[in-house]
Amino acid sequence: MAGAWSEYPKKWGARGTDSNIDHRRVLNLDTYFTRQGKSLPISDNRADYQPGDVVAWELSDGVEHIGIMTNLATVSDKHYLVVHNIGAGARIEDVLMAWKIIGHYRYFQ
Repeated sequence: MAGAWSEYPKKWGARGTDSNIDHRRVLNLDTYFTRQGKSLPISDNRADYQPGDVVAWELSDGVEHIGIMTNLATVSDKHYLVVHNIGAGARIEDVLMAWKIIGHYRYFQ
């Protein structure tokens, strides 16, 4: 981040990097993945999201959220589940389409 500071969002009024929080901010992660060429198209087709993909959402209150697609699937319709932490500890749930997707990344291909 320090080497490309001007490319990162300043939503929080930051005047420099903060190693305590920067790695957890969804918009910073979006910028990093995009700069690394790891951003994929956003789609409403579940088949476009594979285990290991990172997905970012905008929650209904405008807050950003992030999760990782797992290789676990629902029994009934075989949808891959997402591991995410929305404040109550890590959960594995079928939430891929629960919120507005704002980012889709595949770091390891």
